[in-house]
Amino acid sequence: MSLPQHQADVEHNGNGVGVNEHNKGRGMFGVHVPHVPMAIPKKPEKPPMSLQVKNHVVAMIGEYVGTVLFLMFAFGGTNVALAPETAVTSGTTAGDQSTIQTGNTSNLLYISLAFGFSLTVSAWIFFRVSGGLFNPAVSLGMALVGVLTPLRACLLVVVQILGGMTAAGIVQALTPGPLNVRTTLSPGTSVSRGLFIEMFLTTWLMLAILFLAAEKHKATFIAPVGIGIALFMAEMWGVYYTGGSLNPARSFGPSVADHQFNGYDWIYWVGPALGATLASGFYLLLKWFEYETVLGPETDQPQKPSGQPGAPAAQGTAQTPASQHPGLEQTGLGTFTDAPVDQSQDARLDRIESILLRMSSNTSNGNGPTRFPRESMSTVVGEGSPKHAIGQMPASPTSPTQPTPL
Repeated sequence: MSLPQHQADVEHNGNGVGVNEHNKGRGMFGVHVPHVPMAIPKKPEKPPMSLQVKNHVVAMIGEYVGTVLFLMFAFGGTNVALAPETAVTSGTTAGDQSTIQTGNTSNLLYISLAFGFSLTVSAWIFFRVSGGLFNPAVSLGMALVGVLTPLRACLLVVVQILGGMTAAGIVQALTPGPLNVRTTLSPGTSVSRGLFIEMFLTTWLMLAILFLAAEKHKATFIAPVGIGIALFMAEMWGVYYTGGSLNPARSFGPSVADHQFNGYDWIYWVGPALGATLASGFYLLLKWFEYETVLGPETDQPQKPSGQPGAPAAQGTAQTPASQHPGLEQTGLGTFTDAPVDQSQDARLDRIESILLRMSSNTSNGNGPTRFPRESMSTVVGEGSPKHAIGQMPASPTSPTQPTPL
């Protein structure tokens, strides 16, 4: 039993050749048309390997130089703040039975400002080159949310650590005295406390980076300002207790330059990594819930509530002729500055024709001037309405057969 054939397949001409075979490759009037196979959409091709390698190299160079500049100025400011000669506001407060050492808030503010402003400027410079991350923990977070590929993230982590070491070496070579910028726990701060402090401070910084820089919106161009302020606020808390690392490269570089390592230095790696992971998970959760639909898409102008002047018409209501034709909302000839040039000229000519028609009608009869009821603009220039020439304008439906004298 043979399979059923399509009707077009069983039709033949007189020569025994199938009609479809006979006409295959022939277009209208029997003209031969070459057969062009249907184009099958292809997957987007990856850029050439040479271009990929070049992009990786450029990103690594930008990230290395940016990390060096960021940490060099931050280390320099910290070294100035912690020099013994600048400790003018620190002192002791006498108690009943003991003496309490107070924190030097001037130094803490100085260090926080040095890190915050240094990150702001450096990230703004290298934002379009490598992303302006300067932090292995941030690179980890960007890879978790899919902004960076794993290969690019690993390459950036390597140059960020090298940048931290270079910055610490430059500051140690240029400034007299020992390099006093290592991150250490303050007396009374346990290792577990330091770990969670570093974790939550890095979460704060990572959230600022994800929602201001990774998430594209109208304020993305000033994202480095918000990120720098976030680091400034984190340093205001973290410097006193943990040294305010939030960055493995920031802690590892000075330790290498000073040849000193503490037994708890691992918290400056694990804490920021946990913070970046926590922030990335929260970001992905909000993206899964499509948080953009809560307030709606961004608009150039704020939405005005209905009922106020300039508010958009409610859905389902008919628009007025003035809203259909911009620039015709005024009486008389109106203003045409806001309407396109071609539309405003047509509307002006139609309006002039209507005025001339009325003037000719008023002076043509001998009963004196007459007044016709005013027609709506939709009748004159409305969408879909025919444009009448002078002398062919229809009579107003509301007017009597004879014009009413004034």
